[in-house]
Amino acid sequence: MTEQLLATATSDDPGTGLAAVRALRDLADRLELLHVERARQLGWSWQQVADALGVSRQAVHQRYRKKVG
Repeated sequence: MTEQLLATATSDDPGTGLAAVRALRDLADRLELLHVERARQLGWSWQQVADALGVSRQAVHQRYRKKVG
């Protein structure tokens, strides 16, 4: 799958390349949610999560407060 994604992302066709960018962004978003959920389950504070992601506590809290208990 990685080789196929790399080939798609480096395609000469802008439509194909942009579709690959969208797919990578969606994957990154799903992975981020997974790890934010896990961090919170392990007792991490919103500030610790924010620091790990390189964003403000307010930004991470606003994005995930309704998705993560």
